[in-house]
Amino acid sequence: MKQNTARLTRRLYDFRGSPLIALAVGVLFVLEKRYALRKQKMPLPDRLKTNAAIVSTAVPVLRLILIPAMVRAAAWGQKNSIGLLQHLKAPQLLKDTLAFAALDWTNYIWHRLNHRWPLMWRFHQVHHTDLDMDVTTALRFHIGELFTSVPFKAGLVLLFGASPRTTLIYEVFFELANNFHHSNLRLPEQADRQLASVIVTPRMHGIHHSVVEEETNSNYSVIFNLWDRLHGTLKLNVPQDSITIGVPYVRKHQPADQLLTMPFNVAPA
Repeated sequence: MKQNTARLTRRLYDFRGSPLIALAVGVLFVLEKRYALRKQKMPLPDRLKTNAAIVSTAVPVLRLILIPAMVRAAAWGQKNSIGLLQHLKAPQLLKDTLAFAALDWTNYIWHRLNHRWPLMWRFHQVHHTDLDMDVTTALRFHIGELFTSVPFKAGLVLLFGASPRTTLIYEVFFELANNFHHSNLRLPEQADRQLASVIVTPRMHGIHHSVVEEETNSNYSVIFNLWDRLHGTLKLNVPQDSITIGVPYVRKHQPADQLLTMPFNVAPA
C-alpha cells in the first residue's frame, strides 16, 4: 500500500500538480505587482527573504509528512471499507464530489479552530504577522501548525472515506486557491463580485488578514466560501484601502528566526 500511495502521489502531485502550482505562483507574483489590490508598506526584499525562509521549512513537512499521511489514511480506509462515503450507494463521481466538498469544509473548521484555541493561535499567528499580504504569504506557516494538522486532516480523510486520488486532487486545488486568495491581485470589481459568490477572492481574504478583530474572525474558507455563508462568518464589502494587514500586537517586521520562536514567546496582549 505504501508503494502504491507513493507512486500515486508522485504522479498526481509531484509531476502534475506541483508544476501547475509553481506556474500559478509565478503568474500571480508578476500580475500582483502590476495590478496591486493594496499598497504595500514593507520593502519587498525583506519580506521575500523572510517568507522564503519560512516556506523552506513548511514545504518539506507538507510534502513528506502531511500529504503522505492523508493519502495513506485514504488508502487504508478504502482497503478496509472505513469512512462514511465508503458505504454510500452512489456513483463514484458523486462520492468523489462529496469527498472534495467535505475536505474543503474540514479545512474551514481547521482554520477557525486555529483562531479560537489559544495554543493553536500561537502557531497560526506566524502566518498573520506578515505586515503585507501577497502570494508569498500563502505558505508562510509555522511547521508546528503543519505538524498538528496531520492527525486532524488524516483522521477526517478516514472519517469521510475520501479516496487517495480525490485527496490528492483536493490538495492541488487547495494550494492553488490558497495562492490565489493570498495574492495582492486586483481583479475588476464586477469579476471579483461574481467570483466571490462562489469562491474566495483576494479581496475577501484580505479582510480576514485585517488587524480589526471582527474582520479577522471572518472569511475562513479556502476554496468555496459556502462554508462562511453557512456558518455566518462571511464578511464582504470592506474597502481594501481601509484594511491594515497583520495583527495589532506585532507592528514591525519579524525575521525568520523570530517567527520560528514566536509561538513560544509571543501571545496576544
